[in-house]
Amino acid sequence: MFTVTNGIILRGLNLNPIKANIVVDDGIITDISQDAHEGRIIDADSAIICPSFLNGHTHIGDSIIKDEGYGLSLGEMVKPPNGVKHRALASAEDEDIIEAMKDTMWDMVKSGTTHFIDYREGGINGVKLLRQASKDIPITPIILGRDDSFYGDDPDLSEVRKAVRKLLKIADGIAPSGFGEITDEVANLIVEECKKAGKISSIHVAESESTQIDSLAKFDRTEIERGVHSSFNQLVHCTNPKNNDLDLIKSSNANVVVCPRANATLNVGIAPLNEMLKMGFKPILGTDNVMLNSPNMFRELEFTLKLMSITYKNYLNPCELLKMSTTNACHFNFDKSYIEIGQIAEFNVIESFSKNPHLSIINRSETKNILCTINRNINQ
Repeated sequence: MFTVTNGIILRGLNLNPIKANIVVDDGIITDISQDAHEGRIIDADSAIICPSFLNGHTHIGDSIIKDEGYGLSLGEMVKPPNGVKHRALASAEDEDIIEAMKDTMWDMVKSGTTHFIDYREGGINGVKLLRQASKDIPITPIILGRDDSFYGDDPDLSEVRKAVRKLLKIADGIAPSGFGEITDEVANLIVEECKKAGKISSIHVAESESTQIDSLAKFDRTEIERGVHSSFNQLVHCTNPKNNDLDLIKSSNANVVVCPRANATLNVGIAPLNEMLKMGFKPILGTDNVMLNSPNMFRELEFTLKLMSITYKNYLNPCELLKMSTTNACHFNFDKSYIEIGQIAEFNVIESFSKNPHLSIINRSETKNILCTINRNINQ
């Protein structure tokens, strides 16, 4: 048992700042009050106690080719099966992929991330490699698998179903690349099997303007329409919504993950976060491919704050933005906790630089400013 004292706690799902002490017993928060003093005392000295980060979208397998292919198009970089990423993964040794993923996970741990949702290429072996790589690292991977049988204009649906069921035995869900590579029949099959297994179905949609135009031309529906109609749990990017796309998402049960730095790197657009928040969305923030970006959520937060203000001529609420990397995930059953009595203790203690704790973290904090991370796996 220990008590973190004298901190500014960002409490609850809404990250309400309060001056209080927080007691942790056997990994569970048992008290939050100004008078609490039990067990070992850790003096936070007016630092900010914030829920640990969840990185909502990564591809850490491509850690083996950091910064390669810069300046190429989206398709040239990441479209299966011949994108720069896929060619590199196909030619790499398993041991090299594992070591690169380990390095990336340690980078995440050091920068306050305790959970990440990964789109894992390579079928069953790809999922196993990430499980092996994460085994002794204090981080929780949420692994979404895929298989090459998904792709093509006329896939064998019986083979797709077999592949999906095998993947779901070891993965947390399924995540095909996008509607440019799979048919609606494959999409519906994936969602159906994930629903039966109680697992996540996720897909990239509307990442670029061109994929939206292609989808409209071929199917008279946007990629977002196709994602919503297929009932995917999670829609990643939504950078270029058209028509009534956002209304469709709002009326569905899907969560949205946005990746502003990756979209900027690939020159594909800027997600309309201001509008999403105005409509009541609870987006999640991700850093996307490690070949494009570091998985550091501090960098993603600051970039997003400033990009949105200059793009939409309207300031983004910093508390709402910080929720995108912390508590918004709690609404979607990703096994992520928040700071409240009875919750698993998973939080960062971060030096404070201003009277606004949300902006202090987003605008001024770096990895070196994390005084400690309390994690279900290990206390650092």
